[in-house]
Amino acid sequence: MIPIKDRNPTRRFAFLTLGIIAVCVGIYFFVEPTGRSTLAQRTDSEQVDEAVWTVRHAAIPCELVERRHLTVPEVVATFQNQDPNACAPSPPPAPPADPGKNIYLAVFFSMFLHGGLLHLGGNMLFLWVFGNNIEDRMGRLGYLVFYVVGGLAAALTHVLLQPYSTVPVVGASGAIAAVMGAYLVLFPNAEILSIVPIFLFGVFVEVRAKWLLGLWFVLQFFISPASGIASGAHIGGFVFGMAVALLWRRQLLAEDEPEPWAWDERRTWGTWA
Repeated sequence: MIPIKDRNPTRRFAFLTLGIIAVCVGIYFFVEPTGRSTLAQRTDSEQVDEAVWTVRHAAIPCELVERRHLTVPEVVATFQNQDPNACAPSPPPAPPADPGKNIYLAVFFSMFLHGGLLHLGGNMLFLWVFGNNIEDRMGRLGYLVFYVVGGLAAALTHVLLQPYSTVPVVGASGAIAAVMGAYLVLFPNAEILSIVPIFLFGVFVEVRAKWLLGLWFVLQFFISPASGIASGAHIGGFVFGMAVALLWRRQLLAEDEPEPWAWDERRTWGTWA
């Protein structure tokens, strides 16, 4: 199921969520080589440039675990020989591929990078559907800290599960998973307008957040590491978001008015977020 909108009104406009979306979209189209050539057929040299750029800016588990840069043979084995676990024993005899890279800041940078239009579009859609209500409850500063720490927790989970992977990790999905985990705790009964793809068509359905997000979370355990999807990061981010929301649930839902998801059947729906 693909969420489109939620029936869960907010008290203030989600400027920070919209800002994160704008930053991710801007970086993809104006900074990343993938985005700048995404609408055209890429040459071999452009694909090499993209790989070099990604290695230079993205988080890589092997680098973080071994506390060093990938070597040239490791990069070649990863991208040319399709070996996702080309991490050599430390210390490696070969020179580093990019000695100027800050391997720790790359964990933060990776949260704003994406590997393609579908990757970007899917992440930003999920962020907008679920992020505005979490920003509304946490406040902008609290939400920003939560988003960043959630992304770091997701990246750490991925590294722990695949410590010798030499495949760069890009995408905001770990941080967005944290947002989704918090949403599940705070608004389990919110109605989500979703599309269920059926062959070449799509059927619109309304489903409660606890079923949609619960199903999404369970499915992460069945994703193969060979798929290229960092399901471990999704799981780590989601669990982090749930834990934070459970710890602060009373404060986050403290209101004089009824909780926005606890609708009386006689009330009309509020504005869609």
